[in-house]
Formats: sequence, C-alpha cells, structure tokens
Amino acid sequence: MDSIVTVRALRKVYHVPEREAGVVSAVASLFNRKTREVVAVDSIYFDLPPGEVVGFLGPNGAGKTTTLKMLSGLLYPTSGEALVLGHYPWRRERKFLQQITLVMGQRTQLWWDIPVIDSFEMYRAIYEIPHKQYRHTLDELTELLELAPLLRKPVRNLSLGERMKCEFAAALLHRPRVLFLDEPTIGLDVTMQARIRAFIKEYNQRYGSTVLLTSHYMADVEALCKRVIVIHHGTILYDGDLLGLVHRFSPEKTIVVELREGSFDLSHFGRVIEQDGARVVLRVSKDDTPRITSQLLANLPVLDLTVEDPPIEEVIGQVFAQQEVA
Repeated sequence: MDSIVTVRALRKVYHVPEREAGVVSAVASLFNRKTREVVAVDSIYFDLPPGEVVGFLGPNGAGKTTTLKMLSGLLYPTSGEALVLGHYPWRRERKFLQQITLVMGQRTQLWWDIPVIDSFEMYRAIYEIPHKQYRHTLDELTELLELAPLLRKPVRNLSLGERMKCEFAAALLHRPRVLFLDEPTIGLDVTMQARIRAFIKEYNQRYGSTVLLTSHYMADVEALCKRVIVIHHGTILYDGDLLGLVHRFSPEKTIVVELREGSFDLSHFGRVIEQDGARVVLRVSKDDTPRITSQLLANLPVLDLTVEDPPIEEVIGQVFAQQEVA
C-alpha cells in the first residue's frame, strides 16, 4: 500500500541566541552574537498509509509540533526528506495545500468580529470550492458537529468548545485527505472532548482521511488510534501498535480485588497502590500475575477480581523515564 506521508531522516535544528544578563552583555551581543544549537527533531523516519489515524505522543518539547509544522509546510527542515501526498510540504504548492489541513488547539483561524458563516464563506473563496460541493460539505459538517445554532453568531460570542467545533468545520470545508491535529481537545471539558473525538472518528470513516494526532489526553489516543509513534528529545522511541506499547514497556499488571467483607493486608501479594475499604488495587509483575490471581481467589473472600494493563499514560511515562536514565 502506498504511503500518504513518508518521512526519511527528517531533522530540524534551531539556532537560539544566548547572552548574559545586563546592559554590557546586551551591547556586546550586538557585535558578537552567540547562539547555541537546539535539535528539535533528530533524523526521524515513519510512514502513514491511507486512512490511518496515528497518535503522535511525547512530552512538551519532544518535537511533535515542529514535525507537524514541517509536514504541513510551515517550516523548512534542516535536512532529510518528507513527502505528503507526493509533495514536498515546504514548497507549499496549491495542489498540496488543497488536500491537507492543520488544526492547532487554542489557535483560531476564524475572524473574531464576524459571524462564523462569513468566515466559512471566506475559506470557500480561498480554496475555490465549488458552491454545490461547499453547500453539501457544510451541511454534513453542520449535522456532525451540531453547528446550526452557531453559524450566525460572531466568533467572539462563542464558548471555547463551540469555537473549536467551528474551527474544525473551517479546517475541513475543502475535504482534506490528510489531517494534522495538534492538541485539538486541549482546554475543553470532558463532554466536548468526547464530541470532538467522535467527530474525528466519524470524519475518518466517512472520507478515509489520514490523521496524525498529538494529544496529552490519553482518552483521545485510546479512542482513535490503534498505532502510536512516541517521540522524545526529537528521536522516535516507539512506532507500533498501541497495545504493543503496553506489552513492551510495562512489566506489570494491575489486579483490582473487591472483597465480600472486611479489610485485609494484601501487601504480601504485590504492591498496594490503592485501598478503599474492601476494594484493593495491586500492582504485580506480569510473570507472577497467574500465580497471585489464583492465590487471591483461593485464600480470600473475593467478590470480584479483574486483571488490567496499567493506564497508557503511565506506560508512556515509563518510556520517557527509561530514556532519561539511558
């Protein structure tokens, strides 16, 4: 299957000015400017096939946004190569721009003082969308995002959640084949996050779009992405199945035990990470899980018992911690 996005040895280095504090250093820097190199993205490789939704994960400063900006044509790479839909993004060819979109949470592309529908009309003109296609797409987006009550309101009068729904609609009016989504649910309440996730999933299924998604909310990743790419200090640490990430980097399982009555000390079975009366949460090694589970069931008045993988965010935290130690 041909890749929609191909990244080979992509690298971005910034030259950051540095000087000591004080007036003397400020004057000296005018004649002898000192800089240091900051490697934001360090020779990364990956491919995205058509229709795939991929989570792009990492801590702040890992290189996620820089990568998305290079792939969407906002930044030139220092070296390496990237192709999106067969185009070099930084050339910003019209045919390329008409097939991609970049949505950045908390960054607005709508005009603040005019009704939402007027901003949509402006984007219709910019992308030269035929009127019939525009009307059909707008009707679909209005239905999916429940925009009808918002279209004639000035953007300044919208709540953050309402504005983000309109931002998505504006970014998708031209039916892009590739979506770069950078923290699209940041700052939204839980209900609105769920609505945005449901919309991204529906849009992907309806149009077969390819999505590269960054998010600090693991609920976004678990709901949308079977595959994740983990980046840290500009280097890719993992690229593969989401469940495979858990199996590879987490040596433990979580056992949740609910007892019929009383309170028991279960610390000799494993590490107790939570206890609320008769409900106890244990963390045990994967290899010991079958034996400990059998012992719990045989020796205690167990009402319910479940075995789970640790939360995804905890596993990813372990990945970063291991990298820092290395």
